[in-house]
Amino acid sequence: MSANVTSTNPIVQAIISGTIPQAARMAAARGMLPLAQAELLEVLVVLQASDDEDVKQAAAETLNAQEAEGLLDVAAASETSPAVLGFLAARADAGREVHEAVTLNAGTPDEAIALLARITGDGALLELITFNQQRLIRAPAIIDAVLSNAARTPEAERRVREVRREFFEKERGAQQIAGELRARGQAAAAEFIEASESIGTEALATEDAWLIASHIEVSDADIDDSWLPTELLEELYEEDFELRAANAERIINETIAETGEAIAPERVSLIRQLMMMNVKDRVKMGMKGDRETRSILIRDANRIVSSAVIHNPRITDPEIEAISAMRTVSDEVLRLIALNRQWARTYGVIHNLARNSRTPIASVLQILPRIQAKDLQALSKNRNVSEAVRRQAQRLSQVRAGH
Repeated sequence: MSANVTSTNPIVQAIISGTIPQAARMAAARGMLPLAQAELLEVLVVLQASDDEDVKQAAAETLNAQEAEGLLDVAAASETSPAVLGFLAARADAGREVHEAVTLNAGTPDEAIALLARITGDGALLELITFNQQRLIRAPAIIDAVLSNAARTPEAERRVREVRREFFEKERGAQQIAGELRARGQAAAAEFIEASESIGTEALATEDAWLIASHIEVSDADIDDSWLPTELLEELYEEDFELRAANAERIINETIAETGEAIAPERVSLIRQLMMMNVKDRVKMGMKGDRETRSILIRDANRIVSSAVIHNPRITDPEIEAISAMRTVSDEVLRLIALNRQWARTYGVIHNLARNSRTPIASVLQILPRIQAKDLQALSKNRNVSEAVRRQAQRLSQVRAGH
């Protein structure tokens, strides 16, 4: 006999532990002892599994005779024994209200909910069961039970399939890919796939992870994310599917306009897959990706993503020089380049920044004293830069000429 007792009543404890005389056990099985409803049910549930056939039969008959109103109160009570809640879940004739209360009771065992999800013919009750996502994640057998029940509604099916995809299929697929990548010696790619929130979603299928992984070359240990403005991340992470799709098409069109030729299908696919990732994963890709990935994400409309590219430890000086001349890059990226002492020693970089209309004026004014005389003169006449930059370039040019 079970030794698990919820009630603090000594009589209930004695019955369940098996220390009470046979006559008292039979009296309990017949419902003749002065017990509260919840305590009586706890005792009866135990006794109906007794080795004594007479006690077992009497307990079953007493259970069947319990009124629905009393069962409902017990089903809703937080202190009710899990064994009793399990019994009520399995009782087909307990009634809709009792089953709803059992479903909503946090003390109901997961296996009891799985059984209820399998045997009920009530589609609305199945929907109620699927509302508890934490329970579905904790006990995937409930998902299987809902999907095997012909009474399931489209809404109930949608919910459990979403949970299965997000928390089981996605995780399993990502782990398999990460394991294969590690076996191939691609630890950096495996790290990203394991931590990615985008892989395995509707926007980015698990199969697409292989293409993404092939463009990762920096491990977690080699990146520094201390620059991330964490207080702004939540706000800047809000993007819908349409916005991501528009971002991808803009980058594709900008690339075509700059090169004057069509883009290879493989690159178009990479652009779209990268843009379908959420912002958090694109930031990681910016810091961990290879040169091709950097050339795409530097154009991202989200300034945190494009800034992440600048913090990629593998980015090269020629890349920085090319970025400094881009007219479509974020002004924040250009500001960061201007602040970097190493890049600011390269004349091609500071000359590009000075001529780039996207570079913040404050950054340009700090750069101008290092611009060569002939280039200052050209800047003073350049209508593509601001009036303030032209005037300062002209003033510096005159000072150097001794005027």
